[in-house]
Amino acid sequence: MTAKWTEEHRSVISMGLIFSFTVIFAMALSIPFVSMGYQAFEDPNDLRIPLMYIILIMAFSFVVLFLAKRRKLGFIQGLILFASGLAMMYVFFIPYGYLIGFLAGDLVYYRDYVEALGYLVLLLSVGTSAGLTYLLYRYPEWYVVDTIGIIVGAGIIAILGISLGILPLFILMIALAIYDAISVYKTKHMIDLADAIIEKRLPVVLVVPKKKDYSFKKQPGLKKSLDEGLKREAMFMGLGDIVFPGSLVISAMTFLSTSADGFPTGKSVAVALCTLVGALVGYSILMRFVLKGRPQAGLPLLNAGAILGFTIGYFVIFQDIGLGIW
Repeated sequence: MTAKWTEEHRSVISMGLIFSFTVIFAMALSIPFVSMGYQAFEDPNDLRIPLMYIILIMAFSFVVLFLAKRRKLGFIQGLILFASGLAMMYVFFIPYGYLIGFLAGDLVYYRDYVEALGYLVLLLSVGTSAGLTYLLYRYPEWYVVDTIGIIVGAGIIAILGISLGILPLFILMIALAIYDAISVYKTKHMIDLADAIIEKRLPVVLVVPKKKDYSFKKQPGLKKSLDEGLKREAMFMGLGDIVFPGSLVISAMTFLSTSADGFPTGKSVAVALCTLVGALVGYSILMRFVLKGRPQAGLPLLNAGAILGFTIGYFVIFQDIGLGIW
């Protein structure tokens, strides 16, 4: 077993663990998110929603590339940092809400104190999010980027998963898998997009170093590394590669079946876990190509694995062919 083999496979396993943890974190968030009314759409089965998302994602990609070519990424950096801080704020509402409720004890039952405690939770959530966002801006090392990426990713996965039903999410995942393949292998503009994101150290990419002394702040651009044949010292995965298969996990848990009090049933959780396993199978196949050293489109294999895992799990557990769609 060579040192290189150990390095490569350790990074693959580490990224797989980050993938799994982010999705499981999102599963834990999704239940309180539903009760707090975080659903983004009134009708989660509206088939116009996938089209809207596809247009927005393509428009965002175009704007980033347009600004990148003019070396004006400051606006995009500010926008993504703001969006990341906002997503973290929603996530922090949950632990701070439970913590304040526990510490306040009987005070939460008195109307005069409820509003004040709510403002305290909001203040703590905003303060923590702002602090982490500032830390990311000033000190964008890989472990800071990963920590914030996991928090942001879990929040987005939970909100998207509870907001989209199974069929709209299927449509969105298939369309984005096709778009990802075209943008990586045909037009190659996704490589330019990734290059701009890595340059600004933004939390829409996860980083797993291959060496202990690795510094993300010193990481050269992706295109420069490829053009000059530089040794890759870290593995990168776009946050979207976790968000979309992870959203199907949450959607399965949320919409397939719920108990009388609104919680997911054992059956829906089991299908959700099958979906996660399917995504991880897709991930393991994807890594076989990634280890060859060239950028790969992640969504075709990751989304396909998640959809296949969902389908098999649904057939076995619910024993019908409806897939929760009809």
